[in-house]
Amino acid sequence: MPSDTASMRPPVTRFAPSPTGKLHVGNARVALVNWLIAKAAGGQFILRLDDTDDERSTEAFAQAIRDDLCWLGLLSDQEFKQSDRLALYDEATEKLKASGRLYPCYETPEELSLKRKVQLQQGRPPIYDRAALSLSDDDKAKFEAEGRKPHWRFKMAPGEIAWTDHVRGPVKFDAAKLSDPVLIRADGRPLYHLPSVVDDIEMGVTHVLRGEDHVDNTAMHVQLFQALGAQEPEFAHLSLMTDQEGKGLSKRTGSLSLESLREEGVEAMAILSYLARIGTSEPVEPKIKVEDIRDGFAIQQFGRATPKFDPRELHLLNARILHELPYTQIAPRLESDGLSIEEDFWLAVRPNLSKLSDVADWLKICSQDLCPVIADEDKAFMDQALALLPAGPWDGETWGVWTKALKGETGRKGKGLFMPLRKAITGLEHGPELAGLLPLIGEDRVKKRLQGQTA
Repeated sequence: MPSDTASMRPPVTRFAPSPTGKLHVGNARVALVNWLIAKAAGGQFILRLDDTDDERSTEAFAQAIRDDLCWLGLLSDQEFKQSDRLALYDEATEKLKASGRLYPCYETPEELSLKRKVQLQQGRPPIYDRAALSLSDDDKAKFEAEGRKPHWRFKMAPGEIAWTDHVRGPVKFDAAKLSDPVLIRADGRPLYHLPSVVDDIEMGVTHVLRGEDHVDNTAMHVQLFQALGAQEPEFAHLSLMTDQEGKGLSKRTGSLSLESLREEGVEAMAILSYLARIGTSEPVEPKIKVEDIRDGFAIQQFGRATPKFDPRELHLLNARILHELPYTQIAPRLESDGLSIEEDFWLAVRPNLSKLSDVADWLKICSQDLCPVIADEDKAFMDQALALLPAGPWDGETWGVWTKALKGETGRKGKGLFMPLRKAITGLEHGPELAGLLPLIGEDRVKKRLQGQTA
């Protein structure tokens, strides 16, 4: 386990996606928790692009990852690309070879598959049998002459591997039950394990937080840290989030991608507020600043149950956040979209928004022509409403004065009083309180709409 001295250092965390697809909410949850661990204690958050798979990694995906993190407000203190660090991995490879912990294997994929099949048929775990360790120099030369190039496996040392996980608690593995992992492919390319551990060492990472699908990897990584002469960091493994049907999320298929949610009009803070609490016993609450999530954050709040991402809950949370946003925070965003509104307009429509783009719809209703909706049986009522319409200037009290007079004159009340007026004035059955909208629409436009004119 990490030493007390190491645990007292300001935390250094890393989010290490492969730029082979677009980030989804599961990726964002891991990024957020890493960012929170670092920032809650004055540490550093690193973005590391694990791009050694040059067949599928692209700069377009890398830039999309940066854009998504920037939109969420999870800015990194440093960024690295593994493709720029290949010399470090070569150096570590030679060190492991020299110490006897990395050994060459010549089995073909077909031969390995057959071995696993036989082991499973015999009821044994599919663990590599270390046959390559008994190869003589002549055997190796023969394989080389056949054109075979070796892949390289890390030799696991016998004994117990243990750590205290910040989510799962005490974790133990028997190294004898783990297969020696391949670190270097036959074409010389390092696989995930070696670059990940080398980078964590070189970057001074103190806390590695990732999905629970990496627990087995972590057991092997602990020994790899030690074989390279380094102290392993602290670990935390989050339960993997699924969709409502219990299916896993995939950045390759674009399921629940950040890009799609952004296009739907979901606020970044809605996503952060939701992801910071899903999988914990704490209630999901709307937060309008990331600092409100950061302060008091504790990784121990996360449990081991599988959390299911509920888009409906996210959209309800999105509306609650919009209903709390101050005008000063929203006005610059609207102006960048070509919408200029005053504070009284924002305060009037804010309680009825589900996404920010709804502002444009209400701006049209208040300032552009629309066809009023007036039923035949309500035409006489519209004449009465027009006759009792207060003279300007209007304010927030005008609606109450007007409807009180109408109620006394016509005997109408409740829905029978308010709904015909709303449909005539806005063309809709639902919307913001008309007490706030009426002054924004204006006396002339309201009069024409009560008369059934397009205005």
